[in-house]
Amino acid sequence: MRRLTLAAPFVPLLALITTSLVSSDEPLRFEVELSAEAASAIAELGLDVPVVGRVFVIMSTDDRREPRFLARPRGVPFWGKDVRDFSGGDHVVLSGADETVIGYPLASIEDIPAGEYYVQAFLNVYTRFARSDGHVVEMHLNSGAGQSPFRAPGNAHSAVRRIDLDPDASGAVRLQLSETIPPVEALESGESLQQGNPRAEGELVKFVKIRSDLVSEFWGRDMHIGANVLLPSGYWEDAERRYPVIYYQGHFPGRRVPFGYGSQGGRARGSGFTEFWDSPDSPKMIVVSFRDANPFYDTSYSVNSANVGPYGDALVQELIPYLEGEFRIIPEPWARVLAGGSTGGWEALAMQIFYPDFLGGAWGWCPDPVDFHYYQIVDIYEDENAYEIGSDWIKVERPALRRTDGSVQMTMRQENTYELAVGPNGRSGGQWAIWEALYSPVGADGYPARIWDPVTGEIDHEVAEYWREHYDLHDILRRNWPTLGPKLSGKLHFAVGDMDSYYLNNGVHRLEEFLGDVEDPLADASFEYGPRKPHCWIGYSPSGSGADMTNVEFIGVVDEYLRRSKN
Repeated sequence: MRRLTLAAPFVPLLALITTSLVSSDEPLRFEVELSAEAASAIAELGLDVPVVGRVFVIMSTDDRREPRFLARPRGVPFWGKDVRDFSGGDHVVLSGADETVIGYPLASIEDIPAGEYYVQAFLNVYTRFARSDGHVVEMHLNSGAGQSPFRAPGNAHSAVRRIDLDPDASGAVRLQLSETIPPVEALESGESLQQGNPRAEGELVKFVKIRSDLVSEFWGRDMHIGANVLLPSGYWEDAERRYPVIYYQGHFPGRRVPFGYGSQGGRARGSGFTEFWDSPDSPKMIVVSFRDANPFYDTSYSVNSANVGPYGDALVQELIPYLEGEFRIIPEPWARVLAGGSTGGWEALAMQIFYPDFLGGAWGWCPDPVDFHYYQIVDIYEDENAYEIGSDWIKVERPALRRTDGSVQMTMRQENTYELAVGPNGRSGGQWAIWEALYSPVGADGYPARIWDPVTGEIDHEVAEYWREHYDLHDILRRNWPTLGPKLSGKLHFAVGDMDSYYLNNGVHRLEEFLGDVEDPLADASFEYGPRKPHCWIGYSPSGSGADMTNVEFIGVVDEYLRRSKN
């Protein structure tokens, strides 16, 4: 079968560097051209040309890595500008005089200090979606590498230039988008970039990808979902035996196997897992990770959403039944349990709460906010501003990230400004963008309604009430306990560090206050807190040693739980 191949995505950096820049009396500006060859390669991958997307200029003082790999919330300066009808041979100008250019952490190109830099241009390619709700939006279509635009197949970048810059007198710096990032696996005829196409299967490792009718109808084009499947040792020796499943939730797994099976060595939590799993004495179950990256993020969060689409129903009604037909899985609620940390922790808990009759238990470690009184450290119902607190005279920036000693590493304003520069209208591929897309109603323009103004941080309390009604897990449990309680008693398990890096322990504490006191029925939920433990802590060893729990030990915990549930 025909395979589509593109130029290799990486050339040793020093081979890409040129060193000259003619001085000028004109202010600095960047002129970025899309080469005909790059435009053709983008089209060969099934993406739209002429391009609608976002062009970036990224700079660094580090000659060891391409600047695009250093663009992150605590990274290097970059500036972005939306483009439309961008074809091979076309160019776009980014300058300090252009108010549509958004920068981070330097707001304007004019703010660049004079000096020597390594500079690179980048293009994030959008796809047009005519959704079933009548809105037309332009988003980055996931292309098999999660949702980081700076690594995504189908996007393009320039060579890296080493130049001396003076923002007041450097004139035009010309960069050509000449390289298109190839797929992780070369595409075979008829294949889609979506969710990747992992091929390195083994005796116990299988990869699945299917078209989702539900998600395709929502987005107005073919959309896929997939799974990475780890089978138990001995699976092929007994053709009659069927197995329970752990749906191991989290970010886009790519080609990674659940719990790191097959990786060499293994440290800390994953130490010894492969040898344990291969042993004939290990508990026998199947582990599945979902590949459900979407136009907003590297995971759907496993629930239905007005902006992201019906991914919860797609997983429950399409992918899981497919897996149960493809592999020897016990198709009963008690045999379907969930686990995950951080994003995966919220996903596991939310799926269990939203599909209580279909699933049999969930372990949510360091989960994303389970109570929006603590949306990280913001109370979206009572606070007026997400970025700062204080009086008329004294304003204090809200933290977004801390160390276990309390040292603040980043603020709410900084992280949200970073995402705004990467992509307005929720197109950053970042954490705040997916939360807003997931929880919000659809805005008048077809993009997610803003929970707060991205520049000022002013909170929209009408949007907050929509969040409360539909996705505040604590509020949903509190309002619906008479019907949910009998279905969830004994099925919810939490673990979080008391110095979680993103302040996620606060929401868990608040939820425990409710579940610990509720009656008729008792919640029988378990909560574990790790003093001075950061994100993402999953609990102490069941041996009582005081060490942190390992993946091997967790499998034993699940096995014991399943034995009780079955009986």
